[in-house]
Amino acid sequence: MKIAVTSVLVDDQAKALAFYRDVLGFELRHDIPMGEHRWLTLTSPGDPDGVELVLEPDAHPAAKPFKAAIKQDGVPFTFFAVDDVQAEYERLCAAGVRFTQPPTAMGAVTLAVFDDTCGNLIQIIQQG
Repeated sequence: MKIAVTSVLVDDQAKALAFYRDVLGFELRHDIPMGEHRWLTLTSPGDPDGVELVLEPDAHPAAKPFKAAIKQDGVPFTFFAVDDVQAEYERLCAAGVRFTQPPTAMGAVTLAVFDDTCGNLIQIIQQG
């Protein structure tokens, strides 16, 4: 068994696609109309057959209060691995991304947290 698809709840799929693709650098895998919403997935750069990230509409009644509560508490919705947190932090800051936590060493990992503009905090992490 392996992880094939994971999701992040977003308040606007078009805005999320622009952020996750054009700012973060993920690559579009699927964009399939599904009524009011879309099956919208991205993969890591250079890994089109890797784990897909679904930009999932937060239309379910429980989604918005859940997202608001964890964001208010400063809890990241998900984590992305990077090779160099400091370099990624600088690249994303230059692109206008707002960080809520700058790169911080915590034992064997260094992490930083940013706002994805779609209602979530996202953590980037460098291991080792």
